[in-house]
Amino acid sequence: MKSVPTLRQEMAADRIARSITTRLSEGEGFLPYEITERLRASRERAVSERRREVSALHTQAASSASVQGHTVVLNGPGSEGGGWWRAIISAIPVLALVAGLVVYNSQMDQNGLNEVTEVDTALLTDDLPPAAYSDPGFIQYLKTSAAAAEN
Repeated sequence: MKSVPTLRQEMAADRIARSITTRLSEGEGFLPYEITERLRASRERAVSERRREVSALHTQAASSASVQGHTVVLNGPGSEGGGWWRAIISAIPVLALVAGLVVYNSQMDQNGLNEVTEVDTALLTDDLPPAAYSDPGFIQYLKTSAAAAEN
């Protein structure tokens, strides 16, 4: 795997390249025309290759993060493609959470319904006055008396 050079390394490499270019340009006047043309073509190829490397580095850095709406999303290796698989896999925990909330809500509704049924049953079968049922401790009394009657 090729390591990404740091900014300091790139600056040092550029400095060395400039000094070499300067030295070569100084001696260019003493060379025949054919050699100077070959050197010029080689320089142009080297510069275009360097530009491609720099643009590839910028493209790689730009592809590691993308903006979606008002959110910056970091893309990991292999983040291209497989979008619908990722959507399905990402939806599984959300669906599990929704299913859990539905089960919890139905259980709580059932518990509340059972308490109301107990109070209604006690009201219809007992000889207590209706004012007794408005007492806050009456439901607790019914629960304890029902538990004692079962034992």
